[in-house]
Amino acid sequence: MGTLTPEYRHEPVMLSEVLDALQLKSGSVVCDCTLGGAGHSVRMAREVGEDGLLIGIDQDDMALEAAARRLDAEAPGVPRKLLKGNFGDLDELLCRAEVPGVDGILFDLGVSSPQLDIPGRGFSYHEDAPLDMRMDPGTNTLNAAEVINTYTEADLARILRVYGEEKFATQIAREIVRRRAVEPIRTTGQLVDAIKGGIPAAARRHGHHPARKTFQAIRIEVNHELDALERGLDAAIRWLNPGGRICVISYHSLEDRIVKRLFQQRSQGCTCPPDLPVCVCGNVPVLKVITRKPLVASADEVARNPRARSAKTRVAERLDE
Repeated sequence: MGTLTPEYRHEPVMLSEVLDALQLKSGSVVCDCTLGGAGHSVRMAREVGEDGLLIGIDQDDMALEAAARRLDAEAPGVPRKLLKGNFGDLDELLCRAEVPGVDGILFDLGVSSPQLDIPGRGFSYHEDAPLDMRMDPGTNTLNAAEVINTYTEADLARILRVYGEEKFATQIAREIVRRRAVEPIRTTGQLVDAIKGGIPAAARRHGHHPARKTFQAIRIEVNHELDALERGLDAAIRWLNPGGRICVISYHSLEDRIVKRLFQQRSQGCTCPPDLPVCVCGNVPVLKVITRKPLVASADEVARNPRARSAKTRVAERLDE
């Protein structure tokens, strides 16, 4: 199953901003939709105390086990319910938790589970391993090898361009299709070679690893991450108690745009033309956006924790009904 990596011991991103944003107090019910190693959850559990409740969600068994141990050690006595699942199924998960509503909800969308650093899972472009990239192999039948070897060249290019924001999407897709016609691409090493073959040599010499954006795009496709995010955010807003807050930390522009758009839509009132004498749309705002511009990590935090460099945090509050 692999061993836990130091990622679990990294400090949680923008922790003070998250705690300030959620405004938790003793007795609050808080849900961490991306539990991971419980970095945020430990502090949130301390905020809600023994009269509150922490709900933690993760689709990775290793994360749930590690989080339980850490919460035992660092937030003893705080009631908790740790649930296995994807936050895209938040409605079902919170029904299982048997709570009438939630006072604070956190999504930390960074992919930090230690499974990413286990070579056999096929997430890393630094290790040669079978192409998999499934967050939850027990329920997800689509893996990265199937995407790479069966999707059309046009679909591959679209995924790389949209999900990876890859400048050389067309060239990389063409090279993947050319190579898989000779033999199937089954390993991360083969995929990295194909990606390098599709990117001009001059472009490979600068910036991040040339495979970074492609691996991100394929991972998003395999795990339906953006669809799950939209479903999870919709559900989270429904479950918030009046005055409750939702806090979302995103790490790339696709996620941030989804969060921004949804917060704007749900904070909008009447959309009728101004010349109508009465409202006929019936649109009522359910959120108040707290962060008109996303919060970003301080220079000190980025120096301590480079993972925070690309983090953007948006916060909204549920309006009274």
